Amino acid sequence: MAYAAPPASAPVARELVFLTWTDYMDPALIEAFEQQFNARVRFAYYADDPARDRMMIESEGHGYDVILVTGLEIDVYRKRGWLAPLDEALIPNLEHIGERWRNAYTAASAYSVPYAWGTLGIAYRSDLVGGEINHWRQLLEPGKDLRGKITMIKDYRDILAVALKALNYSVNSTDLQELDAAAELLWTQKPYVKTYSYMSLTEASELVTGEVLAALMYNGDALMLQEYQPAIEFVIPAEGSALWVDYLTVAASSERKELALQFINFLNDPKNAAQLAEYTYMATPNKSAEHLLPAAFLHNPLIYPSPDVLAKSEFYTSLPPRVLHARNRIIAQILR
Repeated sequence: MAYAAPPASAPVARELVFLTWTDYMDPALIEAFEQQFNARVRFAYYADDPARDRMMIESEGHGYDVILVTGLEIDVYRKRGWLAPLDEALIPNLEHIGERWRNAYTAASAYSVPYAWGTLGIAYRSDLVGGEINHWRQLLEPGKDLRGKITMIKDYRDILAVALKALNYSVNSTDLQELDAAAELLWTQKPYVKTYSYMSLTEASELVTGEVLAALMYNGDALMLQEYQPAIEFVIPAEGSALWVDYLTVAASSERKELALQFINFLNDPKNAAQLAEYTYMATPNKSAEHLLPAAFLHNPLIYPSPDVLAKSEFYTSLPPRVLHARNRIIAQILR
């Protein structure tokens, strides 16, 4: 009696663990990557930068393959031995990345690939707030209608940055008197703040429902919320802002470094990078992808700020320990 041979089993998909923010990746791109590379991407999420740091400390840098970090953290993570240097031969799409973004931070070009960049600004309900908001002081010294109606990002650099900018100081100020002046502004604002947290980016967001009328927010996040509530306006104040860049890195402990680099290279194919930018409402550091983006996207000053705004805005830089201690003390007191 003849027996049919059992069907060949499908190859087991390789798993890639990606540590990142929520709502920061196009699911369609993940599906395409998984199919092309016979892989499965598993996400691990963090709510803020300190949470990511705690996850890395508790795991001693293990358990992740690709880690999304802010520019300032690249050198910190490198010194802790958590990051693997890039094998650029496996990332040919690096040729599409702008040098400004690759070299914006210490060790960035050797250990990371830029993912997205943007600014801080003020999102507010134009239908519920009397008049336009154009300056940081309007968020920090608000009118009575904003009492208990403001949300501030729970990030010590961002909170202090806007207060420093309101006073026409550098976001990287090391002057203790300037920091104290910024702290006074934040204390003035505190009774008006409903919460210090990252806002939900869903239709249940308090800015969408009207429970919050103004918020410190990243530009792409505000643009996402406009999809739910067109009355949300976003402004980069005239004094300028802080510039941020997020980066993709490969964990030193990863046993799937080649797959991790293939993932990073896949995301930087210009077509994929353009698709990701439109999904996240974030500016792309991929120069070739910009040629594939709609004119309305490229010419949106809330995504790609004008040269004047960029000239008044700054990247964060590393600070001396004494200054970090002073800043942490200020924000710890504000957040109590």
